[in-house]
Amino acid sequence: MPLFRFRISWEEDDNIYRDIILSSGQTFAVFQEAILKGFEFTKPAPASFFETNERWITGREISSEVLSNKKGAPALSSAKTPVSALVNQPEKRFVFRYYPDKEWHFHITLIALSNDENEEKSYPLLVKSEGLAPHKTSGADVSLNEGLTDTNDQFDLSREDMEEQGFSEDEGI
Repeated sequence: MPLFRFRISWEEDDNIYRDIILSSGQTFAVFQEAILKGFEFTKPAPASFFETNERWITGREISSEVLSNKKGAPALSSAKTPVSALVNQPEKRFVFRYYPDKEWHFHITLIALSNDENEEKSYPLLVKSEGLAPHKTSGADVSLNEGLTDTNDQFDLSREDMEEQGFSEDEGI
């Protein structure tokens, strides 16, 4: 069975990405779980994949909220649609949108096809992880200002502290 290697990058910083390998029959729901795990999201929430072109303009939707595929429906079901059914060209692209507390966008590109399925490995398989996962907060967990205040207090030196450390207000520097 063919294997599909996808690169999933965070829309706001393409240096933060994960490479995930899927086997041929795996669905978009399985792909969604792998992406969420790879980027350390723990909260189940609605999500959608969108087919795109090379400029990331979205087309057909594959949604986690659609339960079955119906002819003429506005979106396909992620639970019923295998990823391989929509991979019809090299470098196929998708956009993944995840909606827990705010909307997160990820770009997905098919970067390799292979027939070397390893029976000892379990797919989907996270094979590469670059960059720290985007920071996710919810209002109930921690206040952003609270964390910044702690950091500022830690490094906030008074004029006396500065002079004790050998810093002065000389104009020549």
